[in-house]
Amino acid sequence: MPEESRLSLMNYRLEQAQACLDAAIVLTENGAYKDATNRSYYCVFHAMRAVLALDSYDSKKHSGIISVFRQKYIKTGVFPVELSDTIEAAFQARGSSDYEDFFVISKEDVQQQIENAKVFLTTIKKYIETIQN
Repeated sequence: MPEESRLSLMNYRLEQAQACLDAAIVLTENGAYKDATNRSYYCVFHAMRAVLALDSYDSKKHSGIISVFRQKYIKTGVFPVELSDTIEAAFQARGSSDYEDFFVISKEDVQQQIENAKVFLTTIKKYIETIQN
């Protein structure tokens, strides 16, 4: 994939990540905690995909995105290992909120998910700025 296409895709995915984060905040303000959990996860997911677009990598499976991101960017020290914990927590919470009957999550737990997603997205954006300069 040509560099211009990779950069366009990366920027599009960053916009998706930001839109998901914004939606998670609004949903939380309106008491839709399960949906906010989903959106905060997708912020993290699209942020990972934004970075992987630079490598021309994508996968139809979330586990594939997570695995390659961890392998190429966390295990190599590009990003701090704490981001792996953020990914895992967001992935688990999203799975529970989407698929478990009677799943309940507190406002405080959702707010923590959102804060983690903000930190994740900010870290990704800073990385992208450094490699573009």
